[in-house]
Amino acid sequence: MLSRLLALLGVQPTTRQRLRHPSIDGLFSVRPKSEHWGWDRGTPVDRFYIDRFLAEHAGDVRGNVLEVKDSDYTKRYGRDVARVDVLDIDADNPQATIVSDLSAGDGIPEAFFDCFILTQTLQYIYDLRGAAVQCQRLLRPGGVLLVTVPCLSRVTHGAGVEWEYWRFTAASCRRLFGDAFGDDNVEVRTHGNVLAATAFLRGSVLEEIPRRKLEVNDPYFPLLVTVRAVKQRQG
Repeated sequence: MLSRLLALLGVQPTTRQRLRHPSIDGLFSVRPKSEHWGWDRGTPVDRFYIDRFLAEHAGDVRGNVLEVKDSDYTKRYGRDVARVDVLDIDADNPQATIVSDLSAGDGIPEAFFDCFILTQTLQYIYDLRGAAVQCQRLLRPGGVLLVTVPCLSRVTHGAGVEWEYWRFTAASCRRLFGDAFGDDNVEVRTHGNVLAATAFLRGSVLEEIPRRKLEVNDPYFPLLVTVRAVKQRQG
């Protein structure tokens, strides 16, 4: 590809250039630019879509709010929040106010929360149907679930090769949450394009990519799926 480009420009590559096999910003490297999704270099690409989704639905983050792992998104986007709880399966998390397996729901109160923020978590839960049912159960009527899940991502370091189970599509999310909440109560969207997906896998960061490139959406090359599901009011 580069040799063709050089020929069009009237540049004759040297023997050394041919043997070196050129790369475009490391595109042909077998190692990523970052081993940590880009956190060690800046802001990971998927955060652009996660933050935009939550900002668009900031009005849903109100009343009693539940979030996984910590309450950072609730603090950033919450409006008229009365109470914040943090869910984690790990009892050693000092921020956790509810320690439970989401797929089982033990210890999670029923019909208590007005909003549940569930970002980049379901890939670690084997029983997805159980988790979706619990998401519906813990919300009050009219309560809102805000979900983000990866279409593609590197596997988490260490034990991730043992306990990271899933990647998602828009179709799987419509089926999963439609079964739990009802099809008419679920809005599913994809986000990203081939550039965003490639950049994320390689560990490029937001600070390196023009926003206009990230705003192009190609449903055939999604990086992320977002779901907004509403628990139907009775009567």
